[in-house]
Amino acid sequence: MSRIGIIPNLSKDSDLHLTESLTNWLIEKNQEVLLNSGIALRIGKPDLGLKNEEIFINSDIIIVLGGDGTLLNIARQSAYYNVPLFGINLGHLGFLTEVEAEEMFPALEKLISGDYEIEKRMMLEATVETDNIQMEKMIALNDIGITKGPFSRIIRMGIYINDDYVDLYSADGVVISSPTGSTAYSLSAGGPIVSPDVKVMIITPICPHILHSRPIVVSNEDVVKVEVCQNNNEVMLTVDGQQGYKLKAGDIVTVRQAQCYTSLVKLKDRSFYQVLRKKISERWNPNRKF
Repeated sequence: MSRIGIIPNLSKDSDLHLTESLTNWLIEKNQEVLLNSGIALRIGKPDLGLKNEEIFINSDIIIVLGGDGTLLNIARQSAYYNVPLFGINLGHLGFLTEVEAEEMFPALEKLISGDYEIEKRMMLEATVETDNIQMEKMIALNDIGITKGPFSRIIRMGIYINDDYVDLYSADGVVISSPTGSTAYSLSAGGPIVSPDVKVMIITPICPHILHSRPIVVSNEDVVKVEVCQNNNEVMLTVDGQQGYKLKAGDIVTVRQAQCYTSLVKLKDRSFYQVLRKKISERWNPNRKF
């Protein structure tokens, strides 16, 4: 018997019908289910309720009901507990989630029988320094973005790798992504697609205003620094596109590989490249022949 946590996105499963069905199915399969106390109360099973931190500590696997954004959010919350996440897509693209909602129960049969692998995904750590004082520290699964505010013009940033000056970027911003994040914001900005098992970071300028500016791929052992120049107005730092922090002129953002990982449950019947073709190529070009 496994202890399986369930964390739903309440905007995707507002009536908790799917959460309740999943809970009942797992209990029938002799699995122990852990739920947030408020959700457990709403579906009439208050004895299953715990705080979220207790779910992270006590679960063998956590099932995340939602889209990629939900999985990114839970990945950051649970990273230091080293608990594997199994994503069921209730959202739009579902690149990070493992299965669609209609495939849920056959996939869960494989899950409870142990027919799966655990894939560790590299995460990023970002710190913000103001006047040599560390102000913020955060982790990301996908990317760290530094972008202009809604009304500012292009921003200028000094880019350093291991304290070596690389260039002055004049752009709408820059995104520093993990291999997992290479198919997210970085891809939209013109960055390369990188297999998630390659240990690198990708530095991708966003709408650069200089001819020679290109994405740069560096080792996971490198340290990337971005210095916000003095003549900028509004500049924002974003974490996985979900958390924001306003930067000031002279601030330094340092990005390196985090010490924690996100562990994803992967079924053995599909590869990264199959997912890439299905979610990216076929979704936006359904008539394309392979």
